[in-house]
Amino acid sequence: MKYLITGGAGFIGSHLAERLLEKGDEVYVIDNFSTGSLDNIQHLLSESKFHLTVGTILNERTLEPLVQACDRIFHLAAAVGVRLIIERPVDTIETNILGTEIVLRLANKYKKKALITSTSEVYGKGNHVPFKEEDDRTYGPTVKSRWSYATSKAVDEFLALAYFHEKKLPVVIARLFNTIGPRQTGSYGMVVPSFVQQALLGHPITVYGNGKQTRSFTYVDDVVSAIRQLMEHPRAVGEVFNVGNSEEISINDLAELVRKIVGGDSEIIHISYDEAFEKGFEDMQRRVPNITKIKELIGFKPTVDLEESIKRIVEYYRR
Repeated sequence: MKYLITGGAGFIGSHLAERLLEKGDEVYVIDNFSTGSLDNIQHLLSESKFHLTVGTILNERTLEPLVQACDRIFHLAAAVGVRLIIERPVDTIETNILGTEIVLRLANKYKKKALITSTSEVYGKGNHVPFKEEDDRTYGPTVKSRWSYATSKAVDEFLALAYFHEKKLPVVIARLFNTIGPRQTGSYGMVVPSFVQQALLGHPITVYGNGKQTRSFTYVDDVVSAIRQLMEHPRAVGEVFNVGNSEEISINDLAELVRKIVGGDSEIIHISYDEAFEKGFEDMQRRVPNITKIKELIGFKPTVDLEESIKRIVEYYRR
């Protein structure tokens, strides 16, 4: 098979590219390196079945021949990370909505199956935890740019499902819950690599807010396995799936766990959301998926727990 991965030099995209190449598939990647990195895919450049295009998905003329050449599309390219979203809201909205619209339009033109990666952010301020795919969503006001990302990804989902229902385009939507692993950067607000890097350097581990907010984390290999299986399963077409781990942990406990695994005596400090991001910043207090739907379809079950995930990330940064 020939696969196109948009955002293929990113954290998840680079791991996906590796797995597909190991299976003997041919992989085409497009990335503008806005949040991805050449380092993530440097070891793949010598592979005869790996093809890199440096460019943006917003450039239709660049993207079209890649879509035409491939059998399947993994659409991972997006503006991600809380800090990036707040600092560059225009890029967030344009990349996520216009970029996805171009990908879907070209996929429909050549009738290529596409998997669209979405996010747990689409659940907004919902408090019906664990979140199910059909749950209602509640967002904050438009004057708070933090919610532009959640809204843009929800629009992506609506657009993908519209192409499925109206144009009969085979699409699958995967809502990812806090994927972690080697190659993830903390530069844009991702909490686990930020904590690990701070602890390894002996710096204070910085927790935003009171630290009582909870998250669930999924190791990247489990996520890659899940989206590969969803892509190929005929009953996944036209459906939305949570991809995550139901193991829940507070950010305070996460900081303690990272400090324990790394060793050392980094102080754990708290700073306000206003100081970390912007005045009036709002956060989700819990973010835990119900994974019954994906488990029933493909037997999905996370295989790497949080402690082992952090150990692997620590080892990656130490290298």
